[in-house]
Amino acid sequence: MCGIAGYVGRQDSIDALPPVRRMLHAIAYRGPDSEGVEGWNSATLGHRRLAILDLSAAGRQPMLSPDGQVGVVFNGCIYNFQELRRELEARGRAFHSNTDTEVLVNGYLEWGIHRLVPRLRGMFAFGIWDNRSRELFLVRDRLGVKPLAYAEFDGRIAFASTVGALRCGGFGGELDPQAVLEFLEFGFVTDASCVYQGIRKLAPGQILEWRDGRASTSHYWELPTAKDAAISFEEAVEETERLLLESVRLRLIADVPIGVLLSGGVDSGLVCWALTELGAPIRSFTVGTPGDPEDETSAARMTAKKLGIANEVVTIAESEESPLDELRAAYSEPFASSSALGVLSVSRAVKDHATVLLTGDGGDDVFLGYSFFLNCWRAQLLANRLPASAETLWKAARPLLRSVPFAKRAHSFLSYAFGGVGAYARVRLGLPYFEERGIFGPLLKGRALAHREVPDSLESGRELLDDVLHFHQLHHFLSEFMVKVDGATMWHALEARSPLLDHTVWEFAARLPYSVRFHDGQLKAVLREIARRRLGVTVARREKSGFSIPADRWLLGRWSSALRELGESSEAAKAGWFDGKALSQTVAYSLKNQQTSPQLWHAVVFENWLRGRKAG
Repeated sequence: MCGIAGYVGRQDSIDALPPVRRMLHAIAYRGPDSEGVEGWNSATLGHRRLAILDLSAAGRQPMLSPDGQVGVVFNGCIYNFQELRRELEARGRAFHSNTDTEVLVNGYLEWGIHRLVPRLRGMFAFGIWDNRSRELFLVRDRLGVKPLAYAEFDGRIAFASTVGALRCGGFGGELDPQAVLEFLEFGFVTDASCVYQGIRKLAPGQILEWRDGRASTSHYWELPTAKDAAISFEEAVEETERLLLESVRLRLIADVPIGVLLSGGVDSGLVCWALTELGAPIRSFTVGTPGDPEDETSAARMTAKKLGIANEVVTIAESEESPLDELRAAYSEPFASSSALGVLSVSRAVKDHATVLLTGDGGDDVFLGYSFFLNCWRAQLLANRLPASAETLWKAARPLLRSVPFAKRAHSFLSYAFGGVGAYARVRLGLPYFEERGIFGPLLKGRALAHREVPDSLESGRELLDDVLHFHQLHHFLSEFMVKVDGATMWHALEARSPLLDHTVWEFAARLPYSVRFHDGQLKAVLREIARRRLGVTVARREKSGFSIPADRWLLGRWSSALRELGESSEAAKAGWFDGKALSQTVAYSLKNQQTSPQLWHAVVFENWLRGRKAG
């Protein structure tokens, strides 16, 4: 796990060195062990190293080919690198280290970029400069676990692990109002956008090729869709368990201590079970929020006791000041996922004991562990049974149903069936909270987001779950969950690995029919059945849990000073993002009535981010 940077297109590498150095300085926390820079006539590559494999100087980067004409900077881990190494050695390639990076160098020389990348199993973001052909290749892993951003201008290209590093290098323009709108809607900027104009994020499963001042992109992988495969529930359970054990085994390669993050739920419990099954030494860590109804320490301790593993609870208490400064520092763009506060805290504690941290991320997203997935599937089944003429009846009945207080749930369900993904995308409060209160200033007023403009249709309802899965994976999975874990763990120089994010696990699970994944009407039924067999009924039946921090509620307590700072004198109001008067009125009402919302939390995070940007 490291930080990478590069600048290609300047004829003199001496001119490219200062911006590369600035980018490396900005991501020094991602790789505190060493720094390396290599330059050619028109390319400069930089690297910050967090040593995980082969801790010696032989693992330094940028790593070069024997003749020095090919250079690689790499962030992540290739879990099957030993298998690939044996194959390359059989072809006559020599190795001088025990790192996965050297597999990238030799693999590129032997197979070329398009035959190398599909062979890789892991999480990765890397750049390869080939001085012979004057080409740059940027590659990101299939699921987008590792970040990679770039900026093109005047026939040149710069890249780095984070948007913030590129900005420190002098790349990118003003704030993008559409990206700010996305943040206020979701609490994060999506992977398809960037808060700074002129900076883009390489998409998951994508290769960028730059040559002669021009860049082109291509996809080397796409997630398969659900099929009506002839597979039984029992077969799905057995194969998933096999894949999980294999995935956990591969993630145990390291020359540094390994820990595991344990919540009270199914997924992290299964990772811990697999570790015990493999005979790996385990030390588990749990986030605790004493006194809060979402605290899960008791459930996590029960799982740890059943498996016979050590468990350390990291307590997150409501402090005198909010941890907004750390939240701003750890993430390049405004980021309001409150559970990131928990991951930041546990990462800080784990770093004293381990450098690699296994997590249970990914299971809910492909095995379908969220309740809205099940609701969408049921609505899709209904939509496929309805005649087209039913739309007319729904339009007439909808206003009446909406007015009945106890029919809210039925109204939402039927809205999904008759409206499809458009109805699903509009169900969140998001932007309407700000619009109804007149909070948007001139920079945002009148703007809209495309997903809120998708029209309702019964036809869309008949493909609802397919579309919702796509929407979820592009937004919350990729732009929130992946960003949250990478940002929080790397801020404390910790490498996070999730066995349930192995692409072979995802390919298998994504092909499973929905009827298998929702067997007997259960969320993520396959994983729950493995948990029932290996961890017991209590764990298998446990509700979805995570490292949740009730930030919006805590704004009414000792963090209220951050809320009170919103208003006419706020940076957001002075810059034209918010209407200061309307914002002040909303804050006053919230404090008086002791009622807040996630949207006000988003506004507080944005204000803090703007202030930090101005101070920097």
